Amino acid sequence: MEPGRGLDGLIYPSQARSRRVSSWDRSGGNVDAVPVAPGQTVEIAAVTGAGCIRHLWLTAFCDDPNYLRTTVLRCYWDGEARPSVEAPLGDFFGVGHSRVSHYISLPLNMVTGTWSLQINAAAMNCFFPLPFGTGARLTVQNESAQPLKSLYYYVDYEEWDQDAAQDTLRFHAQWRRENPTHGTLDRRTPGADLARANAARNLDGRDNYVLLEAQGRGHYVGCNLSIDNIDPIPGFAWFGEGDDMIWIDEDLETRSWPPTLHGTGTEDYFGSAWGFPTGQYSGPCHGVSLAGPVTGDDAWSGQWTAYRFHLADPIHFQRCILVTIEHGHANCHGNDYSSTAYWYQTEPHLPFPPLPAAAERLPRPAEDSLRRFRQALRGER
Repeated sequence: MEPGRGLDGLIYPSQARSRRVSSWDRSGGNVDAVPVAPGQTVEIAAVTGAGCIRHLWLTAFCDDPNYLRTTVLRCYWDGEARPSVEAPLGDFFGVGHSRVSHYISLPLNMVTGTWSLQINAAAMNCFFPLPFGTGARLTVQNESAQPLKSLYYYVDYEEWDQDAAQDTLRFHAQWRRENPTHGTLDRRTPGADLARANAARNLDGRDNYVLLEAQGRGHYVGCNLSIDNIDPIPGFAWFGEGDDMIWIDEDLETRSWPPTLHGTGTEDYFGSAWGFPTGQYSGPCHGVSLAGPVTGDDAWSGQWTAYRFHLADPIHFQRCILVTIEHGHANCHGNDYSSTAYWYQTEPHLPFPPLPAAAERLPRPAEDSLRRFRQALRGER
């Protein structure tokens, strides 16, 4: 294994060889991007041998306001036929709902503001180490009806000696969506909705939203979760209180209760408390990368993305893992949930659920989201 991990590793010499693939203009001009036609898949990197991608940077421009959901990033390690990474571009880099937002975490970030924010564009960076033993292939697919007019990218990687990656796990990322989740609160019987929701019990977790299901040996290192709050409890707008529940190895094999790890609420799992009181904020390992309002009549409405990275506290599994979270206490809310989970594991990995078609990945228009929020808050269905 190549030494030099973390700041302490910078003081030691390394046998690694630094390499890069980028979209630079081979003519010597300044057109340092490639276009991607509707339906086209471009290969942004094809590397042979052993090594590790240390930095991935992309930015794009497209007239389609939903291009961050209709553009798909895929990564293949060691000649595999099925990708180990498959996610819409924006969601992979930490912001859902086909939006850009300025936020900084340790492994992922988006950089945007003023003019670029107005055109829904951002620089997107990934610093997760992405090792490979015999090769790596990265592709970007445009499933929009509009072209990506410009796709810029850097893939910065190290070449390693052939046996250096033998003992390393492989990085994986997977996107999921449930729109809407199955809300368990019976709204046909109005009155005392909050009291009835709080009185509900969830003693098996079977209706929870699934963030990740994996088999093999490895560790779960985090996720982002995007919520469109279209189904608040009448008179109570907050969309959280959903406990995280994680089953590992024998607890999953027997589906025991309680799960191996049981949390206390959505905001708690994502490192906050008492809701998300600051709205958007960036922390190294947890934060809210996209937020709606936190005050006023429409507080907690709209589209949100929160992230949690288990970098100092990876969640280990030897055979299998199931990572879930309630959608509201006892799954009372029927909201739009989507997520990207990140993990390392041995190969082969379980086949991913089929990626929904582009039309099924699109976010709800903001005005429709707000209309549904207000109606549900008033008890109208």
